[in-house]
Amino acid sequence: MIDLEKLYEEKPLFGFFANQLTYPEKRTFHPSVFEESVYSSDPAYESLKTYWDKMHEYSLEEIQEIYTYTFDFQKDTTLFMTYVKYEDAKDRGQMLAKLKVLYEMFGLNMPDSELSDFLPLMCEFIYAAEWIGDDRAPQSFSMLLAVIEDGTYHLLKALEKHNSPYFHLIKGLRETFKSCIQQEA
Repeated sequence: MIDLEKLYEEKPLFGFFANQLTYPEKRTFHPSVFEESVYSSDPAYESLKTYWDKMHEYSLEEIQEIYTYTFDFQKDTTLFMTYVKYEDAKDRGQMLAKLKVLYEMFGLNMPDSELSDFLPLMCEFIYAAEWIGDDRAPQSFSMLLAVIEDGTYHLLKALEKHNSPYFHLIKGLRETFKSCIQQEA
């Protein structure tokens, strides 16, 4: 079961994840981006610091090439979280529709150009949504996080195989989720 209050506390990190998982621009790697979002007390700090340091070994043009090669040209490293499991099956369409309804239920109007399982969009939703005190949140967020957990599991394995610096970012995302799981008494 997800601890929605703990997840709420981690919202700044999800803004960071959303930012880092979109197409890189100069401001993506400005020092303040990391300093304002990631704290040494965060459960994913070590992974995110490794990611940040590795990315700063490259020029912006190299980072853009890595991003495009990794997420646009490799089928196994897609940022569409239901693709690996469903590809283009009917079940994927149903899951995309459920996610879209979830976003709208919590006030996010999805861009028409995006699919609802796009990982940066999902992270942006967690960052921007207000769910504290909403009775629909536990079930809704359980579904959302299950999709992200399943998709990032496969993504993490593929990024590791490709020796991608994005491996550390996704590892940090998964560590953040893990810290928000309620422990059974």
